Amino acid sequence: MVVCVPGPRKRVLTGIKPTGYAHIGNYFGMIRPAIEMSKNQNLECFYFIADYHALTTLNNANEMKEYLYDIACTWLACGLDPDKIVFYKQSDIPEVFELNWILSNVTPKGLMNRAHAYKAVVENNQQNGQDLDFGINMGLYNYPILMAADILLFNTNLVPVGLDQKQHIEIARDIAHYFNKKYGEVFVLPEEYIKEEQLLVGLDGRKMSKSYQNTIKLFGTEDELKKSINRIVTDSRLPGEPKDVDCTVNKLYKMFASSEQAKDFEKRLQLGMGWGDAKKELFETMNGYIAPMREKFIYYQNHKQEVDELLKNGAKKAREIAKDCLKRVREAIGTE
Repeated sequence: MVVCVPGPRKRVLTGIKPTGYAHIGNYFGMIRPAIEMSKNQNLECFYFIADYHALTTLNNANEMKEYLYDIACTWLACGLDPDKIVFYKQSDIPEVFELNWILSNVTPKGLMNRAHAYKAVVENNQQNGQDLDFGINMGLYNYPILMAADILLFNTNLVPVGLDQKQHIEIARDIAHYFNKKYGEVFVLPEEYIKEEQLLVGLDGRKMSKSYQNTIKLFGTEDELKKSINRIVTDSRLPGEPKDVDCTVNKLYKMFASSEQAKDFEKRLQLGMGWGDAKKELFETMNGYIAPMREKFIYYQNHKQEVDELLKNGAKKAREIAKDCLKRVREAIGTE
């Protein structure tokens, strides 16, 4: 049996679900690092929009289309070069879903029982006195198998994830091992690439998260950005009183400013700069950073056919690899 072996470069794969508008936490936490990774000539990068994964929580067709384009346009506006990576929609790769079924037949149910997302819902139901299966569909339960299909189909070596998603890669590796043990060495065993955690605080000082409703939309209008910044929670210290440099305003400023700007800003906070002036300067600095990308985002939003074509071309490249790997899988199970 011939293994689905990638080329001499290590293959990297990551996906993002279109379940809402991109915010600056998404940008610094995933999008910018992934784009920087795509410039490494020793890596072959596959980035996809995980639209079928989004079905576990999103069931409105209009929202799906809107968020899908928002994510695609965001990646392109932030500097993703489709000529240097493989950029596609999950739903354009039918081989993923065939492999999903094949892998389902080698995956122990107990492995799915231990998946964090599933266990969290069960535990929440138990605490609330609900039936343990309340609100759980098979999409949520089988989610890790579909993710394994995404990964294994493209002979992935490395999957960039945060610590909270490490289990997904461990499950994919386990499933690959189960298959290889039963049918021969077909799949490359993927490894998690743990990204350095970069905690970006939200408007209320907690981690920026849609669940906390404390995010700053990445490509909102200038007026939306200004309103978001004005909503940042600060203490009651008056102008002239030294400010705590561990504040949200300063933490956000550092993300967008040069080191020299950041040092000067922090010094002026310590000398008593007022919150109003600090927020005004934060807006100007953030907007200066985001504006060129926002302009590209608007361009792609107004040229969706161009986005469709880029995704179509990416899917074509992806399917060449997917078809080859699936052919070997079929040979292994005896259906080819």
